[in-house]
Amino acid sequence: MRLVIQRVAKASVTIDSELVSEIGKGLMVLVGVEEGDTPQDCLWLVNKTAAMRIFDDNEGVMNLSVKDIDGQVLAVSQFTLTASTKKGNRPSYIRAAGHETAVPLYEMYCNELEKVLGKKVGRGRFGADMKVALVNDGPVTIIIDSRLKE
Repeated sequence: MRLVIQRVAKASVTIDSELVSEIGKGLMVLVGVEEGDTPQDCLWLVNKTAAMRIFDDNEGVMNLSVKDIDGQVLAVSQFTLTASTKKGNRPSYIRAAGHETAVPLYEMYCNELEKVLGKKVGRGRFGADMKVALVNDGPVTIIIDSRLKE
């Protein structure tokens, strides 16, 4: 699984002109699931997301997590994170997991993160054409790939 985590002042998801989810200060997380990803990958990423120290403390040092600041999280599935760009100019998505793998792992990520944070995680809608808006705070953007954890 691959995540793009962005520290945000606010973020939202709109589908067909309907505001589906919005958050204030916290994390906007794009979630990509590849074939072969496992629940263990998902749990590792949940813990990394909740504990990632990318918010400023009183001295202005990035030393606090989203949990420490009681921030919010918006998680959006994004299969394009699995793109391979090695050959040619058209990305290949052959590594992207099918619905039968991707949907349960995306839902698991959101549900387990809710347990760790003790609050609701905002979501997009899997497979929908979403309009995602955000104000990246910093900017701070972190990429985490569960296949690179060892």
